[in-house]
Amino acid sequence: MNDPISAGLTRRHFLQVSSTGVVTSTVLGGGLLSAGAASAAPYKGTHTWISPRGTIEVMDDYPYYVAKEMGYFGDLGVQTKMEPGPSDGTAVVKFLAVNQADIGFPSPGVLSFAVNNKMDLVSVYGSGARDLFNIAFRKGEGVKDLRQLAGKTVLLGSAAWQSIADPMFADAGVDPKSIKYIEAGWPTWTKALQSGQGDCCLAWEGLRADLEAKGLKFDYWLGMRGSKLPSNSLVVRRADIMDKDRKAFLQKYLRGWAMGSEFADRNPRAAAQMVFKALPTTLANYGPKFGTESLLQIHRTFKNDLTAKRGWGTHDIAAWDNFFKVLKRIGMSSIDIDTKKYVSNEFIADANQFDKAKVHADADKFPLSPKLKTVDMAAMEKTFYASVIN
Repeated sequence: MNDPISAGLTRRHFLQVSSTGVVTSTVLGGGLLSAGAASAAPYKGTHTWISPRGTIEVMDDYPYYVAKEMGYFGDLGVQTKMEPGPSDGTAVVKFLAVNQADIGFPSPGVLSFAVNNKMDLVSVYGSGARDLFNIAFRKGEGVKDLRQLAGKTVLLGSAAWQSIADPMFADAGVDPKSIKYIEAGWPTWTKALQSGQGDCCLAWEGLRADLEAKGLKFDYWLGMRGSKLPSNSLVVRRADIMDKDRKAFLQKYLRGWAMGSEFADRNPRAAAQMVFKALPTTLANYGPKFGTESLLQIHRTFKNDLTAKRGWGTHDIAAWDNFFKVLKRIGMSSIDIDTKKYVSNEFIADANQFDKAKVHADADKFPLSPKLKTVDMAAMEKTFYASVIN
């Protein structure tokens, strides 16, 4: 895996939030870099997307790779790249705040962490239209009602993931204080569950197929079926959307993501093939079938009735507002977050202004490789939710 930000922060840098809420980046053994107030100067050289999960070797980010391969970004004027970032869930917003990345994909809980710590960030594209997070159980040990998990032990890959799990449990009627969390480490937390540790673990769509490909078989309580909460979204600095040139860049960039989603909706195997081309390790890790299934799992959390009406990336403002209220109720937010200040649909209409017929034609005529042609979509559909218990 590459260093988190090859041209910026390396592992020798330490990000912290001071007592006054200012994010700083310090070189270990060295001096202080720029603090959190972001400059809105034009992007120089490369525009960097940063992952919240410590890796980009997954199928989740397929809209980017489709847009890149198909030329849907157009002429952005700068190169774009994807970086894995650290596995610490809060690193994604910290990197944005100190200008070491330009756009990130945090969970709503991590965005609220940023807001509480005075990082002036805004969600501009609500990829996670449905709750993509799941609870995984050893086979035969699952529960359909999360209230039965009171007093149980939940494994997490990172302690920061508690900001995902607590609201999910609270919204389902579970007192989060009744849950015992164990940080079982990334990427080993699911293996820890299989080996008998804990009662269940946090998981997500896309990961279901990934684990299946690795021989890790679980039962799942699906967030997209049992939760009304939103999930990860594309987040930027407010200063960037206030800058004319950067705002114009983001409009084109997000349109590329929307077009990539439209293409994948029409031809998921072709979208998977583009991810495999860009990230060969994914083909080795997943194989054609599970790679396509992983992509389709995450894709189905990106669409709902609202996105069908208003377009890809539409935030459900009411769901976000409920999420922030849940956080305040359970003590995870010290402030009442003004949803419309930090969650914006301003870019959505423009992002979805593209020729859908052309994208559909592109998807229909895309030449599949022999490996992808062998993936039987009808057979996949029959067992798509076979491991789901709710």
